[in-house]
Amino acid sequence: MKYLGDTSSGSKNGTTASRNRFGQYLRRRAVPVQPRTAAQIAVRARMSNNAAGWRSLTDAQRADWESLGSQITRTDSLGQTYTFNGFMAYTSVNNNNLAAGNAVVSTPPTLTDPGTLATVTLTLTSSSFSVAYTATPLGAGVRAFIFASPQMSAGRAFNGNYRLIAVTAAAAASPANILTAYTGVFGAPVTGNRIFVQVQLYLTGFLGSPFAVNQIVA
Repeated sequence: MKYLGDTSSGSKNGTTASRNRFGQYLRRRAVPVQPRTAAQIAVRARMSNNAAGWRSLTDAQRADWESLGSQITRTDSLGQTYTFNGFMAYTSVNNNNLAAGNAVVSTPPTLTDPGTLATVTLTLTSSSFSVAYTATPLGAGVRAFIFASPQMSAGRAFNGNYRLIAVTAAAAASPANILTAYTGVFGAPVTGNRIFVQVQLYLTGFLGSPFAVNQIVA
């Protein structure tokens, strides 16, 4: 249900407030689906392990992570900016490290911006799916995190549902072939469907700004 009033976001008493291109709206709160897939279980285990790791740090190490967190700025759904606390900084960096296949770190790294790719081009058919990018190869220690959406109607213009599909090797050369990885998560691409892809560069635990593209399966 659309409404006019103060900007709101979130749920209360079974009602969720949100917004889209047509304005603000209210809907009944939906209970999140718990598919308990291998990917979901792995992410939860990663979060649990990082929470345990945070508890094992010294007070001095936690203070260093608090300092790092104060330098990391994000924007919420209402357009308000906020910074991380130490625990958020620790789990963010180490979740990214683990996803990249790197080790967990107890000492916070220097805040780094991995940058953004200049171009991303998809080759997408029912039997091929690759992501070409520039500059290539990636810089020393830099990896590309490749996220993709489920298959959607060709008429779809917006997507907010991405899953991490593949992570390249450090300093990898273009292109990245993700057909097998994508098929394992969402099934083989079907001609006529649209797939959204988002690529972010990774370095020492940090992700750069996303480069988003989408294409209809040929």
